[in-house]
Amino acid sequence: MANTAVSANRLELLQIADAVAREKSIDKRIVLEAMEEAMTRAAKQRYGLENDIRAEIDPRTGETRLNRLLQVAEVVENDATQISIADAAKRNPAAQVGDFIAEALPPIEFGRIAAQSAKQVIVQKVRDAERDRVYEEFKDRIGDIINGVVKRAEYGNVIVDLGRGEGIVRRDETLPRETFRPGDRIRAYIYDVRREQRGPQIFLSRTHPQFMAKLFGQEVPEIYDGVVDVVSVARDPGSRAKIGVRSKDGSIDPVGACVGMRGSRVQAVVNELQGEKIDIIQWSPDVATFVVNALAPAEVSKVVLDEEAERIEVVVPDEQLSLAIGRRGQNVRLASQLTGWDIKIMTEAEESERRQKEFRARTQIFMEALDVDEVLAQLLASEGFSSLEELAYVEPHELSSIDGIDEETGAELQRRALDVIEAANREADARRRELGVLDEVAEVPGVTPQMLVAFGENDVKSLEDLAGCSGDDLLGYDDSKKGERFHVKGILEGTGIAKDEAEAIVMAARVMMGWVEPAFRLRNNVADLFFIKTGELLGQPLQAGARDEVFGFDNVGRKGWTGAALSKDVACGVDTKAR
Repeated sequence: MANTAVSANRLELLQIADAVAREKSIDKRIVLEAMEEAMTRAAKQRYGLENDIRAEIDPRTGETRLNRLLQVAEVVENDATQISIADAAKRNPAAQVGDFIAEALPPIEFGRIAAQSAKQVIVQKVRDAERDRVYEEFKDRIGDIINGVVKRAEYGNVIVDLGRGEGIVRRDETLPRETFRPGDRIRAYIYDVRREQRGPQIFLSRTHPQFMAKLFGQEVPEIYDGVVDVVSVARDPGSRAKIGVRSKDGSIDPVGACVGMRGSRVQAVVNELQGEKIDIIQWSPDVATFVVNALAPAEVSKVVLDEEAERIEVVVPDEQLSLAIGRRGQNVRLASQLTGWDIKIMTEAEESERRQKEFRARTQIFMEALDVDEVLAQLLASEGFSSLEELAYVEPHELSSIDGIDEETGAELQRRALDVIEAANREADARRRELGVLDEVAEVPGVTPQMLVAFGENDVKSLEDLAGCSGDDLLGYDDSKKGERFHVKGILEGTGIAKDEAEAIVMAARVMMGWVEPAFRLRNNVADLFFIKTGELLGQPLQAGARDEVFGFDNVGRKGWTGAALSKDVACGVDTKAR
């Protein structure tokens, strides 16, 4: 009768493990290992925590064994975990120092406390295994749309049953005025899957821009087949959105394909997004054309590009201004997000007034600096000359080719411009000496006398001071404090210097200080390492993708260079001017 009872218990143990494994969709072995750990803890509570006790469950028969492990040692220091070689030889003649002797222990009876502790261990192990299974199953599904059933709502967050796991749509990832009840069907975008000790691991969104792109991919066969591409998406969730599309086949209209017959395709997406208005924009490789398309339905008269600053000025008719800006700036904001350019809207009257103001200002500069009459100054301004430097260093034949200016006049104008520039430089040089700016700063490539004055006024007086600056220190940057954004003015802000030029100046100063020696060169897609001579600046800006090659990185089968004098604190010194 005893054997029958034991067999029944063994069978029941295996049945429990099998049932838990099927319910949680995890390996049966994991459940058995959790049971073994629970039994091990209970046995240690019974026989003493100092003992090395192991529990084993036979996965075929369900037989449970408890063993105390004793390590064979020449000198026994701990009776609970060690055994002398003489005593070990009595049990196993082949025993050697370092081997383990297993001493069978009688089975234990689980009391209330032991059973509760065992239950906690098993539950925790099973939960960890389940979470690992969910992570492994969904980690490669980031970027997919998934359907689920609302399980519950907690403080605005929606918990979604995905069948083999749970996901969460946080309150800020749901559309405005959107409510869900338990049992409702929901469709969302998987934007993150990560390991968490507690709570959901799968993070879903209905406001993510790519959610709209994926919805169009499901509704538009041309996008699914790869004939039409979604280039960019900009959304004001629940209100309005813009989506840029292009076609790889000239015979297919990408906008018409996304709209569908009588708007059926786009309407399906609109319905899913709770009535969010969608503007479908045809993408163009020409930035100006793309920006004009993105500002639809407003009409654009003229655009002016500033490629260095990635800024574009758009001129619209006076009656189109409110339409171009949109309610609370929505239209221009979405167009800016869609194109990646900073868009400034102005009317034709404002643009004309500004142009005339700039024209008058340039004319006045030429009249005063070059001592010429208004007619000649206006001629220079109308030909596109905006500064004395442009006039002084332009090729002579370009100047003499202008109607009304012969070679002799052109040469005289350039001579006068050079005289004015040199006089201004001498004045600036005297001012920087007065401010205490050292000559070593003036030797940095790219630094002008006017910059030296600005350095002196901002307490940058030595080469070390300049080398310790960053690109943001020179150009300025935006920051926030207590939720309020503000702009920190840079030392050289307003001088017209570009970001690459500012960073190149800092790089040159660091090289001259000896802080940075190695530089990086890409040649024919082959990486080389070389050394910059002190005070010498070589080449063009380093591509951002090459930074890891300079600083080093960890990756299987790959190795990057690491310069002893380089650190990411001097990134500006490495990734700005090197060849």
